[in-house]
Amino acid sequence: MSLDRYESLFFNANFKEAASDAGLVAYRGELVLQEGEVADAQGRRKPPTDVLKQAILLGDANGLKLISGSLDELQQFPFVVEKFGPGFDASTIAVFFTVNIPTGFTTTVNGAKVAFIPLVQGMVWNELADLVALDKGDFKGLSAADKVVTVYSALKSYKFKLAESTVDEALKTTNDAKRETHGAI
Repeated sequence: MSLDRYESLFFNANFKEAASDAGLVAYRGELVLQEGEVADAQGRRKPPTDVLKQAILLGDANGLKLISGSLDELQQFPFVVEKFGPGFDASTIAVFFTVNIPTGFTTTVNGAKVAFIPLVQGMVWNELADLVALDKGDFKGLSAADKVVTVYSALKSYKFKLAESTVDEALKTTNDAKRETHGAI
């Protein structure tokens, strides 16, 4: 399967399965960006220090078609490039919802267009679907992997209305925003 090369980075996985389109495989869960330190003599590790939260991957034998998720800090992006950058090409769509940026921007990495969108609360999956104007009816009767393919297909024709910038320039504008979570008290 095409995402097997990233299997060691899967963390809190929801699913990894093949889509109806031959060769495409989807994954949802979290992705390890930086492993925790070794905790004992047997080599067991502490939990990861950095993860790409609510991650969505779609890939085939040639590389990544879609990568999306939530970054707590833009400063984590170099870890994404280190782990997944070699799988990026001109057909890759990358969308990162980032907590500590004041405004969205796009950049290019290894030929892939990468969009950064500020988000302090919300779910990546819902935000992606809203971005390309998909609703529940568009996903009715589809497998989990085919839902990811549906979002990818919609993103292929989507034009991001964000300013072009470099990550280095955007790092100069980061703020102290923290992820807002709501739930039972």
